[in-house]
Amino acid sequence: MDEPSQSMANMWPDLIKKAKDGGLNAIETYVFWNAHEPLRRQYDFSGNNDLIRFIQTVKDEGLYAILRIGPYVCAEWNYGGFPVWLHNMPGIEMRSANNVFMNEMQNFTSLIVDMMKKESLFASQGGPIILAQIENEYGNVISSYGDVGKAYINWCASMAKSLDIGVPWIMCQEDDAPEPMLNTCNGYYCDQFTPNNPKTPKIWTENWTGWFKNWGGLDPKRTAEDVAFAVARFYQNGGSLQNYYMYHGGTNFGRTAGGPYITTTYDYDAPLNEYGSLNQPKYGHLTQLHNILRSMERTLTYGNVTSTDYGNSVFGTVYSIDNTSSCFFGNANVTSDATVNYQGVDYNVPAWSVSILPDCKTEVYNTARVNIQTNLMVKESNQAEDEPASLKWSWRPEINLEQTLVQGKGQVSTGMIVDQKVTNDVSDYLWYMTSLNVDKDDPIWTDDMSIRVNATGHILHAYVNGEYLDSQWATYGIFNYVFEKKVKLNPGKNQITLLSATVGLQNYGPKFDVVQSGISGPVEIIGRKGDETIIKDLSLHKWSYKTGLHGLDNKIYNSDSKFSAQWNSDNLPLNKMLTWYKTTFKAPLGEDPVALDMQGLGKGLAWVNGNSIGRYWPSYMAQEDGCSTEACDYRGSYYSSKCDTNCGQPTQRWYHVPRSFFQDGVNELVLFEEFGGNPTLVNFQTLRVGTACGSAYENKDMELSCQGRPISAIKFASFGDVQGTCGSYHKGTCAGQNDALSIIQNACVGKETCTVSASESTFGVADCTEDISKRLIVEAAC
Repeated sequence: MDEPSQSMANMWPDLIKKAKDGGLNAIETYVFWNAHEPLRRQYDFSGNNDLIRFIQTVKDEGLYAILRIGPYVCAEWNYGGFPVWLHNMPGIEMRSANNVFMNEMQNFTSLIVDMMKKESLFASQGGPIILAQIENEYGNVISSYGDVGKAYINWCASMAKSLDIGVPWIMCQEDDAPEPMLNTCNGYYCDQFTPNNPKTPKIWTENWTGWFKNWGGLDPKRTAEDVAFAVARFYQNGGSLQNYYMYHGGTNFGRTAGGPYITTTYDYDAPLNEYGSLNQPKYGHLTQLHNILRSMERTLTYGNVTSTDYGNSVFGTVYSIDNTSSCFFGNANVTSDATVNYQGVDYNVPAWSVSILPDCKTEVYNTARVNIQTNLMVKESNQAEDEPASLKWSWRPEINLEQTLVQGKGQVSTGMIVDQKVTNDVSDYLWYMTSLNVDKDDPIWTDDMSIRVNATGHILHAYVNGEYLDSQWATYGIFNYVFEKKVKLNPGKNQITLLSATVGLQNYGPKFDVVQSGISGPVEIIGRKGDETIIKDLSLHKWSYKTGLHGLDNKIYNSDSKFSAQWNSDNLPLNKMLTWYKTTFKAPLGEDPVALDMQGLGKGLAWVNGNSIGRYWPSYMAQEDGCSTEACDYRGSYYSSKCDTNCGQPTQRWYHVPRSFFQDGVNELVLFEEFGGNPTLVNFQTLRVGTACGSAYENKDMELSCQGRPISAIKFASFGDVQGTCGSYHKGTCAGQNDALSIIQNACVGKETCTVSASESTFGVADCTEDISKRLIVEAAC
């Protein structure tokens, strides 16, 4: 399958500008070896792969860049970013002190460095790149490699140093990183991390703003309060540089999703969501934190540090220089709020929060007190036409199937079963074909015969004598299974055809590169007579192989394919395996982001105007349990299943279609349906802010915005002890005496944005007890 369109790169300037507006001053990126060298010594730096253009775009916005060359990246990316041809080189042992691997790695790393140098992009040349990374999280797996692992890391350091880039090299998660490499931390919290060299700055390469999603898994959520707490604690404890993973989650277009079983969405609950929109309140709450930290930059960089342990997990840290001081008061207790007395003044610090006082007198920010609106997004039908009714579908079967299903014709043959990676991963699909001669005198011939296949956890579709038998696949984290089904064989020759479909190759773990894919074998025919079981192993039979599918190989998803005219408009088949569907549509009006609703489909691949949307699989339902009906409590250490949502729903129903994929006039959507589904429910919808819930603690300003649309109505407003969450607020034990609803209506309705002070002077006295932090909460319809 082709990589996504060059037009994806059109999103870069907008995303980078939003990152800058969010208070970031650097952009960190991986370099994907398999994208840039898909075939050995054949390079691709065009379109979306234009790394130079990306770094230049960062530079144009006035930001720094951190280049994580790796070239192993993990990233839930297919095969961890390694090109699969690497695996198939004779004598190779990847991520090891192995000459074949080291030569290839050095060649690619040197290529990237030379490209950057040629364009003067390293900071030592006046460019934006301030750090580069070699290898990635190797310390997590180094014990599995023994002495050659340690030798490899030493070689990585020596090789990187020899490239003489004039800026430091980093190694994340590598406790014994050789000098001059800087070891760095990845995780949800890195405030307790200390580099192995006391002269090394404390760097946090990946602050996980959420978590990734797998097919069958739930939607992870990490609160804005907890991410802010982690960041503030890191800088309170001497942090120098912190990077979000992810700041923009994005989408795994094409076949880039790894795993196996990583979804097409890679939203990651990031501050900028998959569609590039602001994920509020996370984006705004962190923006405020960044701006405050940057205002204290000189004090934090050069100041003398004094720390005080107040007990019960409460700590104070003062940075002082030239009669100027800045204070952090951190409370890591999970349940108890704290009162910190500093220079005769009491400061209230809620549980699991950090208060920041840039002048050590006035608290201007607390990580648990969110003074940013929450956005609830809504999806709207395509206003350009009445979908799905207006979509007229044509179809075609996947052709030439008889050659594989009945005749067993392949491209190559071997005397054994092979790992699917032998194909260099040019397709998700590989046909395994063999024949079996058996007659009624054969000891295995019975009325109770079955076929048994040991497979690797990805998808298996089995056919015998041209007839579909059944399909099977494992769940996320399971690397193999046994497929066994009853089978009726014919006397004489029988054709056995197995279609293997990968769902992203393994991307993480010790020696992940040798985890099997495809059909691992053995493949057996089993006959049972009473208590007797007879097994015929077909593993060493002659096997024929065919990579891919006719429609994919001939790119019938492109309008300029020579097969593009061969579509049927009559008798649309539904729920039929290995079927292609096509329709034309009008692009949704306006500029709001677009999602493709794949409800009713099974599993397959989708293209808009020849641009790959990625793998779809809406029939894979998320697990039924693990979701809480209570509001997510930000207090206490985060873990990836802490605040999950989406129980019992399709793992992913909606698929991001960038506006740049559309064209004026007629647009074309093509689907390849692997399992069988119903395309007649498919439609395009746009996303916008439907509800904006403003929040401000007492004496802060509440800012409310419908992000380009007018505020149409105020559904709720109260100042005091407000309870509930956005969409379901209610008054608590106390509220201001004045009519908050009419005040907000007068100030906000009809405007795109409004600002109101959350104070008793505006809303009247709220007779709340001292332990209640009064808030102004507003729910607005956009």
